[in-house]
Amino acid sequence: MPKSAKKRKDKAADFSKAKLKLGKGKQLASNAIDTSFKARSIALPSQSIAQEKDGNTPTTKRRLTFNDLITHAKHYSASTRKDALLGLRELLEANWDLVETCLTTLIAACVRLIGDEDASVRKALLAFFAWLLPRIPQGDLMPHSPMLLLFTTSAQTHIFPEIRVDAIRFLDLFLEQIPQAVIAGWNEDNNGHGARILEGYLGILNAGTKFGETDGPLKATSTASVILTPASKLIVLRSLSTFLQVSLTSFGGPSSSKTTFDPANSLHTWYLASSFARHTEYEAFERLLQPCAPTPLRHRIWQEEVDPEDGDDDFLLAAAPITSEPFSLQELTDVSSAIGAVEFETSDNLDASLVAHLARTLHSTLIATFLDCAPAVFSPSGSPSETQVQLVLAVGEIVRSLYGVIMQVPTPARGNNPKTASEELGAILGYMTPYFPFRTSGARDIKTRRVSQVEQAFQDLNLIFCELTSLLVLKTHTDSARPTRRAKLRQGHKSAAAGGTDALAIQTQRVSAYILQLLRGEASAAGQLGRTLAPATYAALLPAIWALLNNGSAHHQEASSAILHATIEHSMKTSSKSGLKRLTLEFVARLVLVCGLDSDFVARALNRTFGRDKGEDEKIEDWVAHLPQVLWELGASNLHATEASIIIQVLLRVLQRQSRMVHTPKTTAAVRSKLVPYFSMKHPARGQVAGPYSKLLGARLRRLALDLVATLGADNELGDAVERAIQGTDEVEYWMQVSAMAGVEQITLNVCR
Repeated sequence: MPKSAKKRKDKAADFSKAKLKLGKGKQLASNAIDTSFKARSIALPSQSIAQEKDGNTPTTKRRLTFNDLITHAKHYSASTRKDALLGLRELLEANWDLVETCLTTLIAACVRLIGDEDASVRKALLAFFAWLLPRIPQGDLMPHSPMLLLFTTSAQTHIFPEIRVDAIRFLDLFLEQIPQAVIAGWNEDNNGHGARILEGYLGILNAGTKFGETDGPLKATSTASVILTPASKLIVLRSLSTFLQVSLTSFGGPSSSKTTFDPANSLHTWYLASSFARHTEYEAFERLLQPCAPTPLRHRIWQEEVDPEDGDDDFLLAAAPITSEPFSLQELTDVSSAIGAVEFETSDNLDASLVAHLARTLHSTLIATFLDCAPAVFSPSGSPSETQVQLVLAVGEIVRSLYGVIMQVPTPARGNNPKTASEELGAILGYMTPYFPFRTSGARDIKTRRVSQVEQAFQDLNLIFCELTSLLVLKTHTDSARPTRRAKLRQGHKSAAAGGTDALAIQTQRVSAYILQLLRGEASAAGQLGRTLAPATYAALLPAIWALLNNGSAHHQEASSAILHATIEHSMKTSSKSGLKRLTLEFVARLVLVCGLDSDFVARALNRTFGRDKGEDEKIEDWVAHLPQVLWELGASNLHATEASIIIQVLLRVLQRQSRMVHTPKTTAAVRSKLVPYFSMKHPARGQVAGPYSKLLGARLRRLALDLVATLGADNELGDAVERAIQGTDEVEYWMQVSAMAGVEQITLNVCR
């Protein structure tokens, strides 16, 4: 066969000579070796031998200066940016003075990494900020807050969900260091940082709304259908809870449970405000028991006539004539105003409709989160994850922050939404009620450390439930005291989840039983021991205790009386030197005073009045009679000087009220006899011994005690004890003046300026 054309062509190609084309050079042989080369310059800024560096310039172990690290923070490599942050911490730890001169450059370079797409860089930046920011004074950090918050709010709306979640972590850090800058403008329609941060929270939760539009349907602002993992949702809800607590606490909202409770501070009795017709009267009442600041004040004896040209204008004395009628709140208000009392800010600056709209926006999200986690968390045989437990706690804290303000401040019309704040709160409590009181199961096989964390979370949830129930009870009483036509029409429209009045009665009954159990120190479950209440726990229970005491429903009178007896017994049994004693004294004293005020100055919402039960009156008398014993047990220690001052002021105020419950001959005689050892006592072996009064430091407290004796009226025994205690001291002349006027004028000297 003839060969194919392809084979003939291939055979001829081996002996053919390539034709050169015009402009083409000679082709190289196939076995030719290319010996050409190219040279390129390599930039090594950290290893350059051509650049001379100052030996005095601070560097890291890798010999990188501050400027080198700032340059590396902008590098395209993620590992280089991360190493730059680690190098900055190393450099600043050894040379902290660089922060004072280079803080602006440092912040400007670092804020750009808040939205970095590499997770390791964001984690390194968060650790660096957590180390750096607490070491910088807040005054130096505040000028840089706009830049920090600008990049953080930008990261909140990033396309990647993980960057949004990390932006929340940065906000948590900023809320600790510069909280006022973070919340600035959150309730104003001026597109401030606070408003943008709040919109970012709502957007990532897919509960977005155009904040500020209180009318009409809710408008979602997040178009991303991102489903957060439980861990990510916990980060967002925790941060939102902190944001709301910081924002709303200054407007009368409940304080954060995360905030360290200081028993040295006076009680925040916001729950008593609804018992007064006007807020100014509530403020005047609160100032009655405010502890006096230990300032070096001068004293002056009261005189009927004073020369106006004596030049002592800084002295001011308040006196009121003694009468058979009890002091009215208006008289006490005039006294407090005369001695230079400071007006407190009210919550009128807050638009409560804005908070109500926010609560309504988050309502479905909060309920859905609770219902998703509750079956696993409160299962008697299950072992819930820490994330689920903390999610339920975060929901409770957000609800408390929002409705703690809404239920106290009168809100205007809430648009076309038929639900009210009471119904919304009742719905949430309706879902929580089947699980209350929240407690751990002893059969759970979990580590001891986790058990303590879960128990603490459940205790916080119990306190939140009690406080929310108290808000609903107080609001119900206030509305019933001031009924309107609109309120009457809503009586038949009850929330399905809450069950209306029946549900509130069930919740009140359960809260009463739980509080009685805590006050009596009883075990919460079989096989457990009762525990002593901590000061923070007791302070958190007070709103619920007041609401239960003020519950005027006929079927709750027995439970209300039991709560009163348990509260007073708990106050009397608490150790005198316990940190809880002062709180119990302040609360019971306010309870006695506010329930004895004239009806002209107390709102009609106040339903409790003493005297309907003889046993209640006897309990109050016993409580007043035990105060001198507490005063003696505290002694003259500086650590308990404030407690002693409060006890004396409590006795003064209660006696000045001339209440028939504590102004009986039996009570006054008991107080006089128990005050004798405080001034002087007779020891079987040592003879006459000076009491704790002689060791008191400061003339203010000593004269305050003499005012108490003068107000009480000293008999022979008490008068002799006082004279022995003040013999040879500067208080002799003062006591002569006070005791001489005790039968003519009812005075209140040196209580507070």
